Amino acid sequence: MSSRLSLMVASVALAFAASTAFAAPQAATSSAPAKNSQQQRMTDCNKQATGKTGDDRKTFMSSCLKGESPAAAPTKMTQQEKMKSCNADPQAKSLKGDARKQFMSTCLSSQPSAAH
Repeated sequence: MSSRLSLMVASVALAFAASTAFAAPQAATSSAPAKNSQQQRMTDCNKQATGKTGDDRKTFMSSCLKGESPAAAPTKMTQQEKMKSCNADPQAKSLKGDARKQFMSTCLSSQPSAAH
């Protein structure tokens, strides 16, 4: 008789354990929308960050994931970006020697000179 009782107690315990195991995934799905919204934000920010690299991308992603607008995180042009921009200027392509040096100096300083 005691073996039947033990078997019955074991069956009830097993049924209880199985029901809680299947109930746990339902509890996990209730917090999934918050995770999905973060994943969605990450996806959106990654799409917007296309073309950005290095510190510029890190700064952008940080502000984007915090929900700040891109204007809230002003980006400063690096020296390399300034060189690229100044070299792309049509005026720079036609200049040679000292005239080019003068133009590049003015362009890279980003401050208009009163003498020019």
